[in-house]
Amino acid sequence: MPRRTRHYLPNMPYHIVQRGNNREACFIEPEDYLFYQTLWQEVSHRYGTQVHAYCLMTNHIHFLASPAETSSLSNTLKVVGSRYAQYVNKKYQRTGTLWEGRHRASLVQTNRYLLTCYRYIELNPVRARMVDRPEEYRWSSYHSNGWGDDSWLQPHQEYLRLGQTPKARQKAYRALSTRYAKLPITITRWATTSFVDKSKKTMALNLAA
Repeated sequence: MPRRTRHYLPNMPYHIVQRGNNREACFIEPEDYLFYQTLWQEVSHRYGTQVHAYCLMTNHIHFLASPAETSSLSNTLKVVGSRYAQYVNKKYQRTGTLWEGRHRASLVQTNRYLLTCYRYIELNPVRARMVDRPEEYRWSSYHSNGWGDDSWLQPHQEYLRLGQTPKARQKAYRALSTRYAKLPITITRWATTSFVDKSKKTMALNLAA
C-alpha cells in the first residue's frame, strides 16, 4: 500500500533532513553531488518548492524550503529521492534502499529562527570539522547566500531584510555566520510549542475545507 502524502503549510519554511540508510554515504564522487543538485533544481521548480538554503553532507542532506502548495514538498522529495536512488544503484551496481526511511521536516518559525536555521544548515561542514570556514565547502548554499554566486535558490524574505542591496545582504550574512560558527549548538527545535500547535490547527482547517 503506497504511503500517504504528507501535507505542509503553504509558504511556510521547513527544515528538511534525510539520511542515508545505516548512515552510509549517499555521495561518493563530485558528479553525484552535481546530479543531486540538478535534480533539486528541476523538481523543486516543477512542484513549486522554494529552496532557501541547503547542505549536502556525505551521508545526509539538509534543506530549508517553503512549499507553494500542501503537497509541494512531499512531491519534490519523493521524486528527487527516487530518481537519485536509481542513479546511485545503477552507477555503483548496488541494490536496496539508499535512504533511511522518509525525510524529516520541521516547521521553522520565521521571525524567530529562520536565519539561524540558514546558518545551522550551511555551517554543518564546519561543525563536522571537514573545513575551517563554510566557503571552503563546495556542496552548500553558502556560496550563494554569503558571496552572491549565481544560484537557483529563492532567498527568503527574512534574508532579504538583511540589506538594501545584494552585496549588503551578503556582507551582513557573512558577519552573522562568523559569529554563529563560534557558538555551541543548543537549538533542538525551530518553533515554539504554541506556534506549532497553531500551525497544526491551520493545516487541519485547510485540509477539511
